[in-house]
Amino acid sequence: MKTTILPALLLSIPTAALAQAPDDAGDTPSIIVTGTGLSLPPGTPAYGSVVIDRARLQDSASGRIESVLGDVAGFQQFRRSDSRSANPSAQGATLRALGGNASSRTLLLLDGVPMADPFFGYIPFNALVPDRLSVVRVTRGGGIGAFGAGAVAGTIELASATRDQLPTFAASAFYGSRDSTELSASLTPDLGSGYVSLSGRWDRGDGFQTTPKGQRVAATVPAAYDGWSTNLRAVAPVSANAELQFRATLFEDKRTLRFAGADSMSQGQDASIRYINRGPWQVDALAYIQARNFSNIVMSSSTFRKSLDQRNTPSTGLGGKIELRPPVGGNHLLRVGVDTRFATGDMFEDAFNANIASNPATFRRHAGGKELTSGIFVEDDWTIGKLVLTGGVRADRWSIRNGFYRQVSATTGAVTNSAFADRSDWAVSGRVGALYRMTEAIALRGAAYSGFRLPTLNELYRPFVVFPITTQANAALTPEKLKGAEAGIDLTPALGVTLSATAFYNRLDDAIANVTINATTRQRRNVDRIVAKGIELTAAAALGDMRLSASYAYSHSSVHATGEPFDGLTPAQSPRHAASATIAYSPAQGPTLSTTLRYVAKQYEDDLQSDVLPDALTLDAIARLPVGHGVTLVARGENLFDEKVVTRNAGGSMDLGTPRTLWIGISFAN
Repeated sequence: MKTTILPALLLSIPTAALAQAPDDAGDTPSIIVTGTGLSLPPGTPAYGSVVIDRARLQDSASGRIESVLGDVAGFQQFRRSDSRSANPSAQGATLRALGGNASSRTLLLLDGVPMADPFFGYIPFNALVPDRLSVVRVTRGGGIGAFGAGAVAGTIELASATRDQLPTFAASAFYGSRDSTELSASLTPDLGSGYVSLSGRWDRGDGFQTTPKGQRVAATVPAAYDGWSTNLRAVAPVSANAELQFRATLFEDKRTLRFAGADSMSQGQDASIRYINRGPWQVDALAYIQARNFSNIVMSSSTFRKSLDQRNTPSTGLGGKIELRPPVGGNHLLRVGVDTRFATGDMFEDAFNANIASNPATFRRHAGGKELTSGIFVEDDWTIGKLVLTGGVRADRWSIRNGFYRQVSATTGAVTNSAFADRSDWAVSGRVGALYRMTEAIALRGAAYSGFRLPTLNELYRPFVVFPITTQANAALTPEKLKGAEAGIDLTPALGVTLSATAFYNRLDDAIANVTINATTRQRRNVDRIVAKGIELTAAAALGDMRLSASYAYSHSSVHATGEPFDGLTPAQSPRHAASATIAYSPAQGPTLSTTLRYVAKQYEDDLQSDVLPDALTLDAIARLPVGHGVTLVARGENLFDEKVVTRNAGGSMDLGTPRTLWIGISFAN
């Protein structure tokens, strides 16, 4: 990877970051640096968002963001594994049972920047540390705002912790089951009128056996993991109303899955700079760069020799946006903007004959391509007394170009070259919503929306193997297109108590799914559509020192594919029921305790519903005991019931999720 990217961007931070506060305040306007984006539009509640606050983010038993996102019933990854034991390329995020493949159908933003891998579309969850965050907002359903292309299942917005939420210095150390360790530290000094925050985290473990006991062989090994990430964030004032925000993140993650030698690696260098102006003409402008890589070795499950070495998958993502909010009157909030995203990536892999002891190479492959999406959007929120109307539209010009696949025989030198035709088109998306506050305790809302998602470079050009099944790429894939509607009610029956219910209908046309061709082969294909309809319930209460939250989702989704054997069946990896409940006791002084119970119903491994992943009920807990001078003892427990969580089932060959895992540690903040 190009290690010069981040140093160059670091040098580009404006010298305003070093500015000192003026000695004489006099008539100089006071400067308040927040490190946040612009305020939320008044129509945001019309789309039924779910908010996860910082207190909950810091109370995760696993310390991983994907576990916290599980509080929102209906959130799922392609696999039930977390980012310690899943293959990174399977870490796509989706909502509302619009599953079927491993790419993200949900747009995930960190401080306004898309975080999905430019080549694969997966989310680097290991680089998103909950302690670095202020709040998470999950909006289910299509979105059309900045970078809205791709948000067919919803949007997950992560915001970095603000200065008042970050201690000047913090550190923690944990030791857990199976010789696991987790170390983290952060330093956040004020710098002039702004601040800088530098943080790092390293975790490793010998891992647990993902293979059931009866299926283990001599080559079976635990799912060892070793990963680290560092994050630098700087916020500096430009004027009384404007500030610059800079962020740089570096991460690397190594995992071993199932067999000795089946190693994967993912790494990244991300940087972004953002300009926020809260004056009469409000501005939110940003630019970002991502340099990512991935490698993966596939071992034969019969001979336990290397069958495929996906040795190098470099990719680059570039993008930016400009959003303006002109002063159009107190009853309107108008947003107008443009955004663009560019992705380029290559896959280099070598195939091997695993049936011969010498394990010779058979083919060498190289594939890749480029994608560009540029859009313009406009959205207005109109407040009319108790009624808020919101609506917007965006138009995107997209292109897929320079796609190719090249294979060279390692024995004969014979070459197969495929160059795929460039494609481009326009896509128009929109959404409308309404929020009516009948009383202080009752609010009604409704929304309708559309959206689209381009197939990723991975889906177009990279096949993959989870032995013995090969899933083929498909360069002819077309964009997915969403249409949906929902209606809901929000209740506040008492101070600190909120209840919400939402009924939804989503239709994803030309949905990309892994379609079974035979017992050992699947291919990514567009199917006619996936229809998902259901109900989502949420509840939250703050009663003195007690906090309660609960979420339930019923999602009835089905595939419509005329003439196909899976017509009318449930999409792969899509449970019908999901629920989560958290109870936390957190007094201002003394010990605290938080427990989380989660349930996910059975789901199917494949499109033909041949293999079942049984339902699972897990319990997590975290307890803190302050001992003074900023020092706290912490105990954490994951899957305390030691529930058997099946994450993969291919004809009876299974992988398992995290078993009971206990942690003990210490934290310090000052």
